[in-house]
Amino acid sequence: MTTQTETSALPTSWQRFMGQVREYFELCKPRVVALIVFTAVVGMFLATPGLVPWNVLIFGTIGIGLAASSAASINHLFDQAADSVMARTRARPLPTGQLTSRQALIFALVLAVVSMAILVVWINPLTAVLTFTALIGYSVIYTVYLKYATPQNIVIGGAAGAAPPVLGWVAVSGHVTADALLLFLIIFAWTPPHFWALALYRQPEYARVRIPMLPVTHGSKFTRLHILLYTVLLSVITVLPFAIGMSGWFYLLGVLILNVGFLRFAWGLYRRYSDALARRTFVYSIQYLTVLFALLLIDHYRLYLAGALHLVQG
Repeated sequence: MTTQTETSALPTSWQRFMGQVREYFELCKPRVVALIVFTAVVGMFLATPGLVPWNVLIFGTIGIGLAASSAASINHLFDQAADSVMARTRARPLPTGQLTSRQALIFALVLAVVSMAILVVWINPLTAVLTFTALIGYSVIYTVYLKYATPQNIVIGGAAGAAPPVLGWVAVSGHVTADALLLFLIIFAWTPPHFWALALYRQPEYARVRIPMLPVTHGSKFTRLHILLYTVLLSVITVLPFAIGMSGWFYLLGVLILNVGFLRFAWGLYRRYSDALARRTFVYSIQYLTVLFALLLIDHYRLYLAGALHLVQG
């Protein structure tokens, strides 16, 4: 018979196990990885005029997602000293002691190995190489060196964060094209205004841990000017998919509306700064990128269906 003590211990053990699962899941930065995976999946669909083969869609998504989760876990590992000081990050698993550095490292390495194996075996070697390069670029080059070395950290390091749609594209096509690089360029130009909006209202925290974000080294107004300039550049770049025939009028109309919204936020920040406006700009930037890639996907299949209907009628 199970004693009363043993029975009461069962829920506690289960709760402890689920708590560990949640902590490991938090190491993966799930909200960030969700956006990464979404842009990668859109890259897959944009790479083909039809549907993505089911095996590429499933294994490519899992492989890229696991690699992004590994990079996020390594970022937690290297940033734990700064994370323990900053209000935004002090509740993460490593600063709170819920997980140890050894556990985080083993978890990250397992994710990296599994992701590479999936991409090499079920996708193609080029996708694996590019994914591994992006993983190292973010988790080591950016996190360990660039983040603490230069106020342009997020600009240079943004190359790793801009890779996912290219990875998705290569997973389907097996090679890098100009269209794939345009998707890369969109995220690359989006990253500075997105992250500097966050850095503006978190400036005291970055200063406290001696991370030379642009607001720390050059001040608020200089940063706000660069947010505005990068947003203007982004607005130009995001019209290029229509200009080169990659997308149609549906995308163009949608992205113009998105750009007007982003430019209004950037101009408002430059003219009349407030922490509340910086927070809203940061949130809008995430919504902006999500909707932009959704527009690319919808317009791609709108054009595909229109072409198929024309052939049928012809």
